[in-house]
Amino acid sequence: MTVCQQAERSLNTVFRKRIRNRVAEAVKGYGLLREGDRVAVCISGGKDSMLLAKCLQELQRHGDFPFHLEYLTMDPGYSPANRRRIEENAGALGIPLHIFETNVFRVAERHGKNPCFLCAKMRRGWLYAKARELGCNKIALGHHYDDVVETILMAMVYGGQVQTMLPKLKSDHYEGLELIRPLYLVREEDVIAWAEANGLSFLGCACAVMEQRGEGGSKRAEVKRLIAMLCEGNPQIKQNIMNSVKNINLSQVLGYHKGNTFRTFLDDYDETDTNCTLR
Repeated sequence: MTVCQQAERSLNTVFRKRIRNRVAEAVKGYGLLREGDRVAVCISGGKDSMLLAKCLQELQRHGDFPFHLEYLTMDPGYSPANRRRIEENAGALGIPLHIFETNVFRVAERHGKNPCFLCAKMRRGWLYAKARELGCNKIALGHHYDDVVETILMAMVYGGQVQTMLPKLKSDHYEGLELIRPLYLVREEDVIAWAEANGLSFLGCACAVMEQRGEGGSKRAEVKRLIAMLCEGNPQIKQNIMNSVKNINLSQVLGYHKGNTFRTFLDDYDETDTNCTLR
């Protein structure tokens, strides 16, 4: 059995409930795919994006309607060894890559204060542009459940706001293009388990800046450690954080934005039911 066959078989057996069914649930529940879509699957070379590609391949083969996939990899300045590793993994997994080169790493390295933010912004712009060039109307990214949970907490403690990654998002700058996240309900531990079960080893962050600083020093890494510590005392912590952006009671917050409008609790204070329970 080839690596590709083994990886696909595991998605239909051992990891069917934990990965494949959760992808199907997200796709259906959030309306991520429609008949005739042309989807650019964005592959960085890491475990998440490679799994994303395999899940969408399986959904394309066995789903209820036809859609088209393009497998898009941007080389932002990888070392030859890292570039080769991406190509070898993609070949082994039966993923036909469209690779294009940019100077994103080189530009981001000169931005000493916050290179990760600039790198992510530039990557997104290049991927949108290339997806449009390939005639795609959607781009799929490999963000999973844990990424979403970490983003919620990061926004609160570092950004002073309540927000999260959405499962789908229309582009502000590329009309007609939509970003989707099919791994939205898949846990990171299951992504890791799938890779290990199939003897697969993928790239981590291949950025030269992060290699020098150490990935453990990032704000996301700090939040990941904090969540792990909290989960030791309460295994429901991740679910609770996720639920916090599903169950927002606007009557119990100081203020909120809706588009370009900002409202505070004072706007409706005089009309508030005086019989409500004090907390």
